[in-house]
Order: sequence, then structure tokens, then C-alpha cells
Amino acid sequence: MNTTNYLHSDTTSLILKAFFTVYNKLGYGFLEKVYENAFLIELRKLGLACQKQVPIDVFYDGQNVGLYFADIVVNDCVIIELKAAEALIEEHEAQLVNYLRATEVEVGLLLNFGKDPGHKRKVFTNEFKNLK
Repeated sequence: MNTTNYLHSDTTSLILKAFFTVYNKLGYGFLEKVYENAFLIELRKLGLACQKQVPIDVFYDGQNVGLYFADIVVNDCVIIELKAAEALIEEHEAQLVNYLRATEVEVGLLLNFGKDPGHKRKVFTNEFKNLK
């Protein structure tokens, strides 16, 4: 499957490379924060600009109704939500989509450092968002 035409595919390919590097070195069973810290090291080794625990304001009818934190934002164009769960579930995907909905970032990756490593890619383009 050719993925080079996907939005920010160059960045997401590097992110997935870092994800599998960390998973192969650490394996399964650590807390999410351990994976987050190791993952940031690998992302930066690949030359990616990373911010962790990025605040996301949620608006309703022009009023701020909540504050959430994205685990990692890479190159200001990909939100990463990390999990260390048995498996990815629908609620994890909904969380990532809502982060995309509340920001101008259009691509998100859900990465699971569970017993079996897993990932999902989500896209929510700005043309379909009602920001603020």
C-alpha cells in the first residue's frame, strides 16, 4: 500500500519508526509516562520538533468549556495520543478525534504500547471543523 500521498505522511512515517523503536527496546508493561519520555527522545533523534502535554481549549458557542492536554504534538502538524492499554478501544479513537476537532491540527496518531503494539491514524481536515 502506497501511503506517500497521505497528509503529513513523511512525518507520520518517522513517528511510527520511533514508536516501534521504543516498543522494541522497552517492550510491554510500563506506565504510559515511561513510554512518553522514551518516545520523545526517539522523536527528537529523528529531528522532529516535539511538544508534550500541549493544552487544548474546547469551545462551545464561543465560550471555553474545557481544557484537555494532548500527549505530544509533532512539527505542529500531528497530535499523538499515547496509550499503554490491553487494546485500543473506540473511546481512545474518539478522544483523538475530539483533539483534532478542537484544534487546527488535521492529523492524529493513536499509539498503544500494549501487549501487542498498535496504532491508528485519524484525519479531520479543517474544512469540516467549527473552530471557536
